[in-house]
Amino acid sequence: MFSTPFLDLPPLVAAGGTVRLPGSKSISNRVLLLAALASGTTAVHDLLDSDDTRVMLDALAQLGCGVTRDGATTRIEGLGGRLKTPSAQLFLGNAGTAMRPLTAALALLGGDFELRGVPRMHERPIGDLVDALTQLGCRIDYLGNPGFPPLQIHPVERGALALHAPIRVRGDVSSQFLTALLLALPLAATRDIVIEVIGELISKPYIEITLNLLERFGIDVQRNGWERFTIPAGSAYRSPGDIHVEADASSASYFIALGAIATGVAGRNGIKIEGVGADSIQGDIRFVEAARHMGAEVTSGANWLESRRGAWPLK
Repeated sequence: MFSTPFLDLPPLVAAGGTVRLPGSKSISNRVLLLAALASGTTAVHDLLDSDDTRVMLDALAQLGCGVTRDGATTRIEGLGGRLKTPSAQLFLGNAGTAMRPLTAALALLGGDFELRGVPRMHERPIGDLVDALTQLGCRIDYLGNPGFPPLQIHPVERGALALHAPIRVRGDVSSQFLTALLLALPLAATRDIVIEVIGELISKPYIEITLNLLERFGIDVQRNGWERFTIPAGSAYRSPGDIHVEADASSASYFIALGAIATGVAGRNGIKIEGVGADSIQGDIRFVEAARHMGAEVTSGANWLESRRGAWPLK
């Protein structure tokens, strides 16, 4: 398969300097959808440029959102919870971070929408989310295999939704199902809406990201552990005006480790990582504490980290 029989990686002698990392995919597409649902214009800074964000931006533009880009800033003119386009065919590639949240949002907004992706997307389960939405009275048909995209979403009056009983969704398959409901249900919050999670919720740090971003857009979700979430009556998305997308904390961990093991170079002692700080909302930022416990010296500011060798050898 490969023409190169082996790779010879020489030992690291020294490392130092500054790196700026791309934005988090998980944060980027959540922010884009929330900005689209809110009223007014949101300036999104340092948005990740990736297949997932590009298909989300294309979909939002098809739905009537104004989308403009100026360098590292993307401006989204929100819909204010009301569709400008009553029907559309949306191609979402292989972006689960677009397919699942948009399914929930469009099912509640009303309208006729066809959601498709690449063949791999049509193998990714979405049945548990569709089941949760049909509990509410949303009308969604499978256009291929039951439980999987592509989907056809039909219009429904929000006043006809069954909001009196808790909405039950499985948490042991994908946290994206719960995230999709949390992001979309404020659209229908004429009364308190309760979500009950069935099974052990996986990927809890991603739900923490969702709750944090919802709060920044004016939605204060009440939580009882990881089993029950309540969206208060009267919840409404409010644009923060400006929002910064943190750099990906998982990517940052590699450079934290590099700074911890490498000796410095002349004039540059350690590795500075720009775009994410120790106050990050991402779960993987906990690697900072792990590195410190092992002996690394890691300092931080509002939007940066710096890692250098401390105690050696590492514990």
